[in-house]
Amino acid sequence: MCACIYTCIPGCCWAFSTVGATEGLIQIKKGNLTSLSEQQLVDCVTGGVTRGCEGGLMDEAFEYIIQNKGIASEETYPYTATEGTCNTDATSAATITGYEKVPANSEEALMAAVATQPVSVAIDGGGPDFKFYSRGVFTGPCGTDLDHAVTLVGYGTEESADGTKYWLVKNSWGETWGEGGYMRMARDVGAPEGLCGIAKDASYPTLN
Repeated sequence: MCACIYTCIPGCCWAFSTVGATEGLIQIKKGNLTSLSEQQLVDCVTGGVTRGCEGGLMDEAFEYIIQNKGIASEETYPYTATEGTCNTDATSAATITGYEKVPANSEEALMAAVATQPVSVAIDGGGPDFKFYSRGVFTGPCGTDLDHAVTLVGYGTEESADGTKYWLVKNSWGETWGEGGYMRMARDVGAPEGLCGIAKDASYPTLN
């Protein structure tokens, strides 16, 4: 996936999560890292419940990429931090052929999915502790009302006496947030939905 260069405006996080998962898949499958266009999704995904930067669903964004037969590069369709008119003539730089839902409320299923590729996840990111996270393993507090989207890119265990388990997530709030734009979030917390509801609604793109 590409670096956490941009800070998305509220409501656009679903587009960044979708692009992050798609960039990771393309890099794994094709061997090349291409920065893809969040702006195209913001401008063009308008069906269902998705309404640009008023909020949206990653699954609807994956559906758009499939039906559009691809997504443009960031270079040709750059992010503007505002909703615009859909450029239907944009040249696609990458595509996917499908997407899969991760079984809900199973951290084990989520681990299995992210072990092979990045995964789009919805979380509760509305609390001040999440918003002002700076470093270390985040343990909350947070609820499970899904209001934010991030890209899950891996998991690990702290090399410390307690061996804290964590998820590694890529946010869309720029490199000055968290650990260079990333967060380590506590994993295996004894709740099926996971910390901040991370295991409640997850999906990932596929490419045959």
